[in-house]
Amino acid sequence: MKILYAIQGTGNGHLARATEIVPLLGEFGETDVLISGIQGDIQLPFDVKHKYYGLSFIFGKNGGVNKVQTLKKLKLVKFYDDLKHCPVENYDVVISDFEPVSAWACRVKGIKCIGLSHQNAVLHPKAPKPTENDWLGDWILQNYAPVQQKFGFHFKKLDGFNFTPVIRPAIRNARLTKKGHYTVYLPAFSDKKIQNLLSLYPNTRWEVFSKHSKESYEAGNIFFRPVSLDEFTKSFINCDGILCSAGFETPAEALYLGKKLCVIPMTNQYEQQCNAAFMEQMGVTILKNLDEAYLTLKIWLNTSKIIHVDYPDETREILKEIIFSVY
Repeated sequence: MKILYAIQGTGNGHLARATEIVPLLGEFGETDVLISGIQGDIQLPFDVKHKYYGLSFIFGKNGGVNKVQTLKKLKLVKFYDDLKHCPVENYDVVISDFEPVSAWACRVKGIKCIGLSHQNAVLHPKAPKPTENDWLGDWILQNYAPVQQKFGFHFKKLDGFNFTPVIRPAIRNARLTKKGHYTVYLPAFSDKKIQNLLSLYPNTRWEVFSKHSKESYEAGNIFFRPVSLDEFTKSFINCDGILCSAGFETPAEALYLGKKLCVIPMTNQYEQQCNAAFMEQMGVTILKNLDEAYLTLKIWLNTSKIIHVDYPDETREILKEIIFSVY
């Protein structure tokens, strides 16, 4: 059996999840990996056979997606050429983690594509949604990477097709400690904006993983370093709490580890607004923006409240069910 696993390279969460999924897929058949997108920072521990420019959302420095830069980086002619040449017809099973080139190539060529992503679960009727409706955001989630069969991951199991999160072995098998620092990952904010807020808490040690800096440096009580999955994981395992955007993988891992968690959903990013709505129901502290964050973050730093969720290790069984329902 030949399997194509296609990964969305815009966010690091998709790439981090792939480090668990790809080796497991190899147990079921010869697996090739495809990545599209230009915003990922993680080096994967396996070969990537197919790489495409894709359709990327460009992170800004003011808390959300930079719409202007996203439009400037859009290359629809190249995207169409890539999907025409994407060899999906050479595989018995095509699985897309919200990856548009493979999904649209399957649509154009009449080949079945299985969607296995967090985004599929976000669209589920049982998944909490923000109070403000976002028709464009919903439309993008529906049409960005169209598939014929949908499976998803969310913070809680929604039904037989939507499961609890994939937790990496490095997290699942970690020996937890608390070394007195807080880990920060806010890729849609500039280092300066992050520094302006975190410097207001001079007695707290912050380890910030920056999407906008290639070198490590210190600014008072704040240590900035480039994004690295290994270094982030070490900081994460040893932290007292984590401050991050309202993505999926990092908050899910924080909940699994029983770490204090505070999130800031990106603006102009409907998926993160939906995630924040779900986490708020679970009792997670939500910051609307950095400008109004001081008091809420101060209260969060001084609280001992922890939300712990047990996510079972069932990724292998999920993949087996999906693959053999198709093949």
